[in-house]
Amino acid sequence: MSKLIETDALIIGAGPVGLFAVFELGLLNINCHVIDILDKPGGQCAQLYPEKPIYDIPAYPMISGKDLTDKLLLQIKPFSPVFHFEELAKDLKKNNDGTWHISTKKGLNFHAKVIIIAAGGGSFEPKKPNIPNLEKYFDQVRYSIDQIDNFKNKDIVILGGGDSALDWTVQLNEIVKSLTLIHRRDVFRGSPATVNKVMDLRDKGEIKFHVGQVKNIIGSNGILDAVQCEKKEGILEIPCDILMPFFGLTMSLGPVEKWGLNLLEDRVSVSTETYQTSVPGIYAVGDINTYPGKLKLILSGFHETALMAHAVFKYINPEERLTLQYTTTSSSLQKKLLAK
Repeated sequence: MSKLIETDALIIGAGPVGLFAVFELGLLNINCHVIDILDKPGGQCAQLYPEKPIYDIPAYPMISGKDLTDKLLLQIKPFSPVFHFEELAKDLKKNNDGTWHISTKKGLNFHAKVIIIAAGGGSFEPKKPNIPNLEKYFDQVRYSIDQIDNFKNKDIVILGGGDSALDWTVQLNEIVKSLTLIHRRDVFRGSPATVNKVMDLRDKGEIKFHVGQVKNIIGSNGILDAVQCEKKEGILEIPCDILMPFFGLTMSLGPVEKWGLNLLEDRVSVSTETYQTSVPGIYAVGDINTYPGKLKLILSGFHETALMAHAVFKYINPEERLTLQYTTTSSSLQKKLLAK
């Protein structure tokens, strides 16, 4: 058994909401360890869409997933959280003293006063299209964008009709040689504003749009040259240097599903007063939770962490009175935030 790691709060998930939870808990002198199955912080924002623009973070007209992650890491630096990456939370049990024992797949063991689940949609991987020989061209089939400059002056084909497909159509159009968007129908699932932008680009001839499905890819020696799009009118061959399928993610709650929490449609049910689950001492914030009126937005997750942190303080310190302090007026909080 590995050395036991003791902490006030163990946060499962290092995405934006998990990172902001460190901040809100830190303001209340609650120390945190954070585990994540990925190899770096930022969750889906950093792993799948590091350069995808995000438009609904207050005070930022537009910010990328990577930049948002970097700024959150800078914000929580004064609280010295300890990260454990490439770790999957596995077994959970209650200790005699009321704390929680949690172990990871690689053998780490924690004792924590509370558990905060901020694991987004759980573990995830991109849904891959059923196209023959797709695996032969893995270098040119992208499900995320790490360096946007790699797409300059390329012939790009994007598949899908959701937010990711539409957002990247708008974003990449400015730098690529050509861009073709293919969707199985002419009705989209993205935000109306982005749909309008894409249709405007189509009408101006800046991008090409086809209703159909890619059934085959053409290339040799591991180099992708074109895709074949099946339309009502027949087969259309489209030059392609990089194919980008955006069909969503396959998600799983993983071991959390076996922890005895009340679940609803693969999400963890919580109280909107405390964001506590059906098990006292275990909380859930962000996309992994559910409640009436839930909105799956980073913005909503940030709000949830503030209420959760105050509930956690009262849970850990039942005899201590908590007085709300504002970072703009509290000198003690300001010293803490400027300490490092």
